[in-house]
Amino acid sequence: MTSAPVSADNYCYRHPGRQSFVLCQRCGRTICPECQVQAAVGVHCVECARRDRASIPRPKRSRAVARRLTGADAPVVTYSLIALCIVVFGLQLIPGLGVTNALLFAPAYVQPDTGAPLEPWRMITAIFTHSTASLLPLHILLNMYSLFIFGGVLERMLGRGRFLALYLIAGFGGSVAVDLLGDPMQGTVGASGAIFGLMGAFFIINRHLGGNSIQFVVLVVLNLAWGFFVPGISWQAHVGGIVAGGLVALVLVRTRNRRQRTAQIVGVTGIAVALVALTVIRALV
Repeated sequence: MTSAPVSADNYCYRHPGRQSFVLCQRCGRTICPECQVQAAVGVHCVECARRDRASIPRPKRSRAVARRLTGADAPVVTYSLIALCIVVFGLQLIPGLGVTNALLFAPAYVQPDTGAPLEPWRMITAIFTHSTASLLPLHILLNMYSLFIFGGVLERMLGRGRFLALYLIAGFGGSVAVDLLGDPMQGTVGASGAIFGLMGAFFIINRHLGGNSIQFVVLVVLNLAWGFFVPGISWQAHVGGIVAGGLVALVLVRTRNRRQRTAQIVGVTGIAVALVALTVIRALV
């Protein structure tokens, strides 16, 4: 029996009192079990492993966010609706064009007995206009921020066509509620009815998927209450929008199967037809 010669090379470079015969595959230094980091081939020392991790390219968060906002699944319809509202708002600010008066909705425009011209398309055009009464455009800013948040989520969940139908029907539902419950001569503008429709749809879909909606319900209730107590806000549009949006979402979640596509189209179309029927009945009464 012979004894192996004792050498400093047989001891861990970080722990001189620990003998080892394992070498780092990268730098060749002796490393004890505590200092061994498993690599794809063999083991590395702590310092080489740290340098390897630092050299791995990491995707920047800003790039990930940019891809989500501009990639193939980007909410194009949401962006288009926001852009349209901003363009219309810019036109509203130009003196002499009369854009606001040409696009706003008042029940008188769908009620023949008021003497106003019948212009039912205003029930849709009004959701693309906003108040210009204040120097600080809070009305459009808050609505567009809400549309950006809820629209982005719902458009990805539902698809572009279903989302656009949801938005327009919710906005139309808000105008129908204004027609049924509002002052015939009081004009209204804003996307709030459609926005509340998106909130109602989000609640229905979230509950259908088993999500917790308590905090969201509190938020919606507070926003609805705000419309009841603050003058100048059309609570009728909020109520009509949230009801119409919730009904559309209910049809969508109950007809998710591809084989139910026809039933889904019929259901969503039926809601739109029912809203038109309510408008016609109100005009004839």
